[in-house]
Amino acid sequence: MLKKLILISSILTLISCGETIQPTLDTFEVEKDVFESGKSLISLPFGLHDLEEVTVGQNTLLIGVHGSNSRGYEWIYPLQRLNNEANMVSFFRWDDNACPNPSISSLLSLIKEKFNNNPNLNKVILLGHSYGGLLAVTFAKAWYMDVPLQIHSIAAPLKGMGIINSMCDYELPDILKNNIELHQWRTIKELDGAFSDLDYDPQVVKIIKSKVTRLPETYKGNKLGHNWSISWVADEISKEE
Repeated sequence: MLKKLILISSILTLISCGETIQPTLDTFEVEKDVFESGKSLISLPFGLHDLEEVTVGQNTLLIGVHGSNSRGYEWIYPLQRLNNEANMVSFFRWDDNACPNPSISSLLSLIKEKFNNNPNLNKVILLGHSYGGLLAVTFAKAWYMDVPLQIHSIAAPLKGMGIINSMCDYELPDILKNNIELHQWRTIKELDGAFSDLDYDPQVVKIIKSKVTRLPETYKGNKLGHNWSISWVADEISKEE
C-alpha cells in the first residue's frame, strides 16, 4: 500500500509540473478522465507497451490492439477490468493507416522478445477491436510459438472492407491451430455506427473451431455500439476467470 501511495504521489507531482509521463493503469486511476487517459494511450509510439509493473506472478501476456483512428478512451475501463495478478497488461500501438501484415510481423517479434525476457509467461491473450480485431485474427496465421494463444476479436470487420481487400493481401485462417482459441464478439450491425450504413454485416465470417457471440442491444443503460463493445466483452471475460 505504501509503495502504491508513493507511486501515486509521484504521478501527481509530474502531472502538476506539466511533464509527459508514460501511461499506466495507475495513471489512468489517478486521472479519472477516460478521454485524457485515452490521449496518453494513443500517443504512445508504435510498439508493445507494458501498462503496469512486471512481476514474477504474471503468467499471461494480455495485449490490447486498437482499431482505426482510435482515441484510446474506449480501452481505459476494459484494461483496468482485465487487470489481475496473473495478467501482464499491455497495449500494442500500431500503424492503423497501413495494411496489418507489417504490424503483425512486428507484434510477433515483440511477443517473442517478451517471452525471452520473462520466462514465467506461458500464455498470450490478444484483444483486438475493430480494425485491430482484424489484425488479431490474421495474426493467428503467423503464430508459431508453442504456448497457447487466445484471441478475442471485438466488433471486427473480418470480411474486410475497401482497401484492405484490394491492396493488403488480406487472408483469414480457415481453421485454427490446436493451441489457438478464437472468440468472435459481434455487435448488432444496425446499432454499430461503424457498420450500420453497410448492406451487409462485415463481422460475419466462418472460421472453423472459433466461438461466436452476438452482443446485446444495451450495456449499462446505453446503446451497445462500436466502442462500448470492448467494455462489455471485458466484463464477460472477467466472469470466466
